[in-house]
Amino acid sequence: MEATIEVAGLRKRFGPALALDGMTFTVRPGQITGFVGPNGAGKSTTMRVILGLDAPDEGHALIGGKPYRKLRHPLSHVGALLDAAALQPSRSARNHLLWLAHSQGLTAKRADAVIEQAGLRAVARRRAGGYSLGMRQRLGIAAAMLGDPPVLMFDEPFNGMDPEGIVWMRGFLRSLAGEGRAVLVSSHLMGELEDTADHLVVAGRGTVIADTSVAALVSAASGDRVGLRTSARTEAMTVLAHAGATVTATGRDTLTVAGLTPEQIIELLGGSAVPFSEVSAHRATLEEAYMELTRDAAEFRAGGPGHRGPGCPRAAPCSPGPAGRAAPAGEEAAR
Repeated sequence: MEATIEVAGLRKRFGPALALDGMTFTVRPGQITGFVGPNGAGKSTTMRVILGLDAPDEGHALIGGKPYRKLRHPLSHVGALLDAAALQPSRSARNHLLWLAHSQGLTAKRADAVIEQAGLRAVARRRAGGYSLGMRQRLGIAAAMLGDPPVLMFDEPFNGMDPEGIVWMRGFLRSLAGEGRAVLVSSHLMGELEDTADHLVVAGRGTVIADTSVAALVSAASGDRVGLRTSARTEAMTVLAHAGATVTATGRDTLTVAGLTPEQIIELLGGSAVPFSEVSAHRATLEEAYMELTRDAAEFRAGGPGHRGPGCPRAAPCSPGPAGRAAPAGEEAAR
């Protein structure tokens, strides 16, 4: 079976709410695809449609060329972790996995193998209801791996992980992609995706607003900006602004400069006897690139002084980014 996820033209309404509005992208084998977007972007609904939990009004979602409902023994085709709390708390982790394995014609040996793989051997016979969130995440990952599938989907897998768990998760995801599997990871943690994902699908208001490599997205967001470190911040800003640059103070002794090359900056500051200790090409973070892309796509924003709602012009003092909130009935699936 080909290790791909194909999402094409998905549209979905929940009453008056339009959750998906033409969502289209492909998750290819051998790479980690990050799936990101503000609350209300349609990420959760898309993943539920892929797994046959919600039916689209239009479009289709295929795993290895087939809809989920037509997969025989689906755990051997796709493994997924959407909700770490979806387990019977009175069962031990091992019994939870044995029950799943039995439903798919898999052996107890396979259940023990994924327990080892997920680092749960020491607590495998403890009741899952007593697990921390990070341990439940590991158990969900073990369940996703039961059928040794070529396609894997994880929703917020870093949630609840301690630093050791995060390092383990990064390496685990990379190893899956290195084996040629297609890996889709939905996350709000841009720093983790920047260090882990190869490709990024950015969703906003039910559709795709960017589908590109992480490297290309960060490069585009970095633009021609230059980072400058100086002990004479005010003097440097004056000299560079007079030369036509756009200068932004980013710290007590740091500036970001647009409109001039590093060589021009060095020449201008040197000619004006303005001290500086570092001039370097600015590299945006994935979070900066994401925030710029989704500035107008966030459905829910935190209120605050000067807040004007999601439609406020960029020049207005809008809130800086999306903020989560409890969704009313019917809205959760539109996330």
